[in-house]
Amino acid sequence: MIRTYSNFSLKKHTTFGIEATSKYYFEFTETDDLAGFLATNKDWPNLPILILGEGSNLLFVDNFQGLVINPNIPGISIVHEDRNNVWLEVGAGVVWDDLVEFSVFHRWGGIENLSLIPGKVGAAAVQNIGAYGMEIQNRIESVTGYDLETQTEYTLEAVDCQYSYRDSVFKNQLKNRFVITSVVFKLDKFPEFILNYGDLKNEVEKLGNVSLRNIRQTVIQIRESKLPDPKVMGNAGSFFKNPVVDNVHAAQLKAVYPTIPTYPSSAEKTKLAAGWLIEQCGWKGFRRGDAGVHEKQALVLVNCGNATGREIYDLSEEIKQSVQEKFGVELEREVNVISLP
Repeated sequence: MIRTYSNFSLKKHTTFGIEATSKYYFEFTETDDLAGFLATNKDWPNLPILILGEGSNLLFVDNFQGLVINPNIPGISIVHEDRNNVWLEVGAGVVWDDLVEFSVFHRWGGIENLSLIPGKVGAAAVQNIGAYGMEIQNRIESVTGYDLETQTEYTLEAVDCQYSYRDSVFKNQLKNRFVITSVVFKLDKFPEFILNYGDLKNEVEKLGNVSLRNIRQTVIQIRESKLPDPKVMGNAGSFFKNPVVDNVHAAQLKAVYPTIPTYPSSAEKTKLAAGWLIEQCGWKGFRRGDAGVHEKQALVLVNCGNATGREIYDLSEEIKQSVQEKFGVELEREVNVISLP
């Protein structure tokens, strides 16, 4: 199935619920549809390109004067399995949490801590999502897609995806060039649970035995208690990345702010909690018009009704500046800002 539109509203295709349009919009459910569309629409190389999934990591500050491509490809299939593992090929258009639910139902471990993260599988591979001690890069075997520049389909092995903290080759050299169509994940039939993040272990044990299903249920409960539902209040989850600083800077901050949360990132680097930094600057629960900061989680910027993308962007700039002035730490957005002059 294919869908093509001009001057297409993107409001329902982003979790922020921002009113914005794209000059052209193309959605497809079969890999061959993309090559066919490009072959019959010769003007597309002259247009800005934006690859869109569920729009859970985008903030539009203006209309997009180009072509939006949405690879809404369905399907989950087993491509290989042995005694210990199973390999699943998953369409880029599969809702991420549906994949987690599917895996837990079949008792395959490795992504259960990533329950309820918004977005689709293709975008998850771009963003290198992670939560509660798990990173998707440790489960991806390969990523297949269509290269708009070379007009060829090929597969990248995980090592070639250049994964790092919330980053990948798809956010850099191949940004809006490589249209992901499917991802292969390697999951465990005999999983080793990761419960050393925060109070996760204690909360899971309240439900009884430690199991994939109880871990998933606990993560969902925690996320729902802290994060607003995008269907009720527009947001894109964590707006900023957790900053990483050198150990000397972290020690200096710890001396002044003994309660600051810190996490080892490498031998020389320490990860800080962006939400804590923002909250200490007084932003938690802040609201200006319909643009605000969530009352339960300072890391989440929200659209309380009819905020514009520009209003939310400007608020994020103020937050960045205040954290820099107070802690000497520069925050980096996790959310991608679109159509910024």
